[in-house]
Amino acid sequence: MTPKRWSVLAGSLVIAVIGGWLLRPTPEPKPVEPTAAPTVRPEAVAALGQLEPAGDIRNLAAPNAGMAGTPRVAALNVNEGDLIKTGQVLASFDHRDGLLADLERVDAQLRSLDQEIQLQALEVERFSRAADWGAAELTLVDNKFEELVRLQGQRDQALAERKGLQADLVLSQLISPLDGVVLKLHARAGERPGAEGVMDVGANQAMQASIEVYESDISLIRLDQSVRLISENGGFRGELVGRVLRISPQVEQRSVLSTDPTGDADARVVMVDVVLNPEDAAKVSRLAGLKVIARFDP
Repeated sequence: MTPKRWSVLAGSLVIAVIGGWLLRPTPEPKPVEPTAAPTVRPEAVAALGQLEPAGDIRNLAAPNAGMAGTPRVAALNVNEGDLIKTGQVLASFDHRDGLLADLERVDAQLRSLDQEIQLQALEVERFSRAADWGAAELTLVDNKFEELVRLQGQRDQALAERKGLQADLVLSQLISPLDGVVLKLHARAGERPGAEGVMDVGANQAMQASIEVYESDISLIRLDQSVRLISENGGFRGELVGRVLRISPQVEQRSVLSTDPTGDADARVVMVDVVLNPEDAAKVSRLAGLKVIARFDP
């Protein structure tokens, strides 16, 4: 074979190889699997708060003793944390003895006036019959009747005074308006109560917790969310279980301070009320005001 034919044959082979490579089937591209987004687990929120009665809370004040002002506490019958009943005498004041003496005086006056009125009524009747017979002058009858009216007026005044003394006597003792517990004493025996009153009492049929949640965490709190609470200072063992009952619409300054000296006392918080399960509420029914740490389950 001549060199010229070898050149033609080699060129044909090269063209055939290149054509075959260009005409080869293009493989299907493999699908790219999307990368799974990382799962973000919601964080649990922890906050500080305190236990409070879920029922009514009353501030019980001392009565006003007129010109003498607020009387002093003569006797205090309860201590903080004591259970109380409606109508129970919680304290008495030092003006009670004076009121009892005045009431005894008025009662004696009423007894005397009743006797005088009875006798004077007989006098009026006797002189009226004598006047009818011509044995007594009508002016004498009028005088006897005027005396009877005067005595009856004195009796009415004494009755009004007695009514006022009885009302003051009721106020000379501090009576419990509810079944509950003594939350805080503001005055002791021998002291004159100030503007804060004598004591605070609360209905403790149910206990709840008032939790201060940082405003940055409040978006993670929802109604009926499960909450677990422990005592910050060991006031009770284990943990309490509850749920979110109410979320305040107002942001305010923190009031329950932590024992941590580095805590931010000026932090802005939202108040969240947590109602406790009945069995847990019974465990802490006498621990109103106890500080707790709450953990809101995500």
